[in-house]
Amino acid sequence: MDSITKAQIERTTWSVHLPGWTLARGRDIDEIDAAFAAGIALKSLDDLICADPRWIGCWRDRLALKSAAVAARMLGRNEEEDALRDAVLLAPADGNPGPAGKLFLATRMLARQTAMPGTAFVSELVELLSIRWDMKLSSIVDLTDAATQSGRAAPLAIADLISAIMALRPDAEVLALTLADIVLARKLKWARPVPLLLPVRFGSAFRTIGGRGRVRPGEPAYPKAICLALVSSVEAALQSAADIDRRAARLMAAVPKVRTKGGDAVIQKLLNEDAISASAPGCNLSRWAATRLFERLESFEAVREVSGRSSFRMFGL
Repeated sequence: MDSITKAQIERTTWSVHLPGWTLARGRDIDEIDAAFAAGIALKSLDDLICADPRWIGCWRDRLALKSAAVAARMLGRNEEEDALRDAVLLAPADGNPGPAGKLFLATRMLARQTAMPGTAFVSELVELLSIRWDMKLSSIVDLTDAATQSGRAAPLAIADLISAIMALRPDAEVLALTLADIVLARKLKWARPVPLLLPVRFGSAFRTIGGRGRVRPGEPAYPKAICLALVSSVEAALQSAADIDRRAARLMAAVPKVRTKGGDAVIQKLLNEDAISASAPGCNLSRWAATRLFERLESFEAVREVSGRSSFRMFGL
């Protein structure tokens, strides 16, 4: 037993794959089938969240970055993940990361939220998403609270919430999907939300029969679409978790070989965040010490440079 590592124990409590019988085969999938599949998928994700691996912060941030890229597309922007990351990490301390960076800040704020969203949180989210505030949005806090208290199964409750928000403000779909992830987490008693809905916004779950249109909030087929979207998103999230798990294991294996005073703070940030600047701000390391630390970690293939640049470099799992 002493030879079994904490990472190995964590890894045995969750599976990379959904059960093969999650979705019915050989016939049309109805809403009941879709709700059943969503329940299985969310239970599989719950296993991972309950295991609480040390790298779960990095995993949430990666999903937040994917969400921000989809949000950018929905809002008519063309920034992809690398540009969104740059906008945040290259912004000066307390500086303005611009509209693109604010999208990543918004989805990352979601992934780190620990409390039920109140008016202040929603107002900040609205500002980061560059959504025009009006009195209709002031009722959103009550809608999210009602969805959380609803006796409906979690996937159906969030489908109702998204439809209700979109009925008030058809231009607020990004906000609606973001708040739905928070309500989902509250109903499943997760400490923090997992960005699940935005990454699959353009996925097959929302395509109409024949693939010529999209199922939209408020339509009869929307609850089924949300259930199927959750299945698809959870599958991708588990695959992402497996990849980060492997990378984190390499990082932890390299830690004893790297003897940099103050390096523990860098290791923790790598486990908690999508990526960090090569200067390792907030870690009390000199620029030279931080550069040397990342060079050592990179030589052990414990981290990877994610910007593709020779200067202003960034590293992550």
